Amino acid sequence: MNPVVTQPGFGGGGAMVSDWQTGTFDCCSDMGVCLCGTFFPLCLSCQIASEMNECCLCGGSVAMRTMYRTRYNIPGSICNDFMMLACFPSCALCQLKRDINRRKAMNAL
Repeated sequence: MNPVVTQPGFGGGGAMVSDWQTGTFDCCSDMGVCLCGTFFPLCLSCQIASEMNECCLCGGSVAMRTMYRTRYNIPGSICNDFMMLACFPSCALCQLKRDINRRKAMNAL
């Protein structure tokens, strides 16, 4: 029995591999998002969920981060998504929001 070592992509086929638009700890690249994530993480979670057409309660979840990552073919794993949200919840949330903002600006959403 062979273990699964890669996660299937959302778009399937030959979709290009992407990456996060900013690093997990690049808070200074968007201070508005950083301040919102630090002082109002539930509001930021709801903004993220709303922009992804999901339930407000899902914004800061592992499932949401994993869904976003697979949608844009960003390398990673569910385990990594879980660890990022467990250890650095505000940073991971802010990274997701910055990525959404940048992809919107590039008309890539």
